[in-house]
Amino acid sequence: MLLLDLVTAELEDAGLSVIQASDGEAALAVLESDAAVDLLFTDIRLPGRLDGWHLAEAARSLRPDLKVIYATGFSSNAPRLLPDSLFFSKPYRPSVILAAIRKFGLS
Repeated sequence: MLLLDLVTAELEDAGLSVIQASDGEAALAVLESDAAVDLLFTDIRLPGRLDGWHLAEAARSLRPDLKVIYATGFSSNAPRLLPDSLFFSKPYRPSVILAAIRKFGLS
């Protein structure tokens, strides 16, 4: 969770609003709600039943215009990137994620 907290702090310092989820199911619940969400930033390996690939696919079915950024240090599955998404391998700097978000026009 250290990296999650670090990235969250960097994004909030840049003026972005961040909703953290403890696992894929919690993230999907947020996406199924009325919460304003412009971007899904997900690790591929998540606790729970959903991995980041499945989470992103479900998220896009709910919110077709949702921007997606994936991150992982390791995945045994072949990448299943959604169109117009971005992928980062760990280690990465939170500033790189912020730059990607800006590239999407969200900050």
